[in-house]
Amino acid sequence: MRLPYHHNSTRPGGTISGPHMMMLADACMYAVVLGLIGQVKLAVTTNFNINFLRKPEQTDLLAEGKIIKLGKRLAIMEVSITAEASGKLVAHATGTYSIPPSEDE
Repeated sequence: MRLPYHHNSTRPGGTISGPHMMMLADACMYAVVLGLIGQVKLAVTTNFNINFLRKPEQTDLLAEGKIIKLGKRLAIMEVSITAEASGKLVAHATGTYSIPPSEDE
């Protein structure tokens, strides 16, 4: 998933803001989990943690997410965010999504 670099999403000094990187990571996790379980109502984030590792360059950011564990009620994921220009890792996030019971349960 890509977050295009835009001056409206930067802090003073030209760095992409933390909340924008958090949004990218959360959206990536959501896409990963729904890609595996299908579209369900009320799949929500129950836990989210992010480590900002270095100041991102003034370039697009790329997020790659993967499932760590997919259970019946919880999905645990991680996302790596890299700067497109250098390929350097700028943030690492982990999160848990709650998966609601299906209607036939």
